Amino acid sequence: METVYTPAAPERSSIDALAGAAVLEFGTNWCGHCMATQAPLAQAMAAHPQLRHYKIEDGPGRALGRSYRVKLWPTLVFLRDGVEVTRLVRPLQADDIAVALAQIVD
Repeated sequence: METVYTPAAPERSSIDALAGAAVLEFGTNWCGHCMATQAPLAQAMAAHPQLRHYKIEDGPGRALGRSYRVKLWPTLVFLRDGVEVTRLVRPLQADDIAVALAQIVD
């Protein structure tokens, strides 16, 4: 699992072309809501160490976040073969994240 939001975001076309399951996490390193989500996210993700996880720094003018219409941080977008299956905004419970993960993993 990624632990730091990175300002270098992949292109939307490369995300759309992904095969299999992946999680996009939009937020910032200084966001209190983002920090609060990290423990339950780590707990839920521990069962899926092979899962691709992109931790993307978001903000005004950030193309990838805008293409997913991210409004609040953190926003977790759960993808299967590049297509959004579900999303969670400001999740605080590992069980909620685990339910979303179950929708995209085999």
